[in-house]
Amino acid sequence: MPVVIEYQGDLVHHYSSTGFKIRNTTTGGVYDDAWDLISNGYDYEETEEKIDQDEEEEQPNELEEYAEAGKILLGEENNE
Repeated sequence: MPVVIEYQGDLVHHYSSTGFKIRNTTTGGVYDDAWDLISNGYDYEETEEKIDQDEEEEQPNELEEYAEAGKILLGEENNE
């Protein structure tokens, strides 16, 4: 199944809709999902490795963490 791509402002979110990890085709990094600046132009492919359900359950504030990461990437938050 192809990797899902969603755009939010200057950010792009990549993830598998079927619960598999994704691989950055440029760097080779493997992730559950990825948020990048659109200008980075990264592409991802789905791996055959399922996302560990226990890992997902340990991330209840995942959206808040992504929002904070986005602010840092965009220089909107001073992280001293």
